[in-house]
Amino acid sequence: MAIKIVFSDIDGTFLNNAHQVTAKTQQAVKSLITQNIKFVLVSARMPEAIYPITDKIGVKIPIISYSGAFVLTEGQEILHDVTIDTISTKNVLEEIANKYPDVTVNYYAGRHWFVKDVKDKRVIREMNITSAAAENADFNELINNNIAPNKILVMSEPPTCQKMELELGKTFKNLNVVRSSDILLEIMDKSVSKAVGIDVLIKHYGFGVENAIGFGDNYNDVEMLEFVGCGVAMNNAPEGVKKFADDITDSNENDGIYNYLVKKNLIK
Repeated sequence: MAIKIVFSDIDGTFLNNAHQVTAKTQQAVKSLITQNIKFVLVSARMPEAIYPITDKIGVKIPIISYSGAFVLTEGQEILHDVTIDTISTKNVLEEIANKYPDVTVNYYAGRHWFVKDVKDKRVIREMNITSAAAENADFNELINNNIAPNKILVMSEPPTCQKMELELGKTFKNLNVVRSSDILLEIMDKSVSKAVGIDVLIKHYGFGVENAIGFGDNYNDVEMLEFVGCGVAMNNAPEGVKKFADDITDSNENDGIYNYLVKKNLIK
């Protein structure tokens, strides 16, 4: 079947290790668009941490944000918006505060990123990487004002991150708790996945799953790699991720997306 849409994770896939888009990756995106093949960035990031990337390339494309909880068209029309319910939000925040006092909690709602302290070193690091701006807020006030989170992001040291994934996942069966890196833990509604976000866009454009390629490099990409017609893991992905892919390409440092699209004669 003809490929009509290409999905890509951002960190570790679309960006190199310096958090930059290589010239060949930019070329790949523009080549696809000129052939009316849609290109979509799929990420745990918020929209304001994705649009600086697309603006720099000079393209307007659909995006899947918060790992599938928030989906926007190239015209920034919202197609899908899933938040964590109030009770679960309160409970998980209390659990984290009581058991893991040394972590940094981030509260993402729509196009806003709320934190307890914008001067927190972990928050500053994330702002530097993503170019998004965090805002100080009291999480209880947000909840009381019915500002529900699409995602709660916990920043911690690797051992704590791994422990939290296991323990919070067991405690909160109605939430999707998954690491997106060794120091970042994503918490969303159980219904949220990159595959769900992809399904929303595919149906919106009238395509079939067989018309889609997806690129990813980490465990939160597995559902995407399994869902699309052709799931491609980056060479820098863990072996546990690669086993779910249909194919393997070069690493994010070696123009993996560009090289694979050339190999499949989708671009020149």
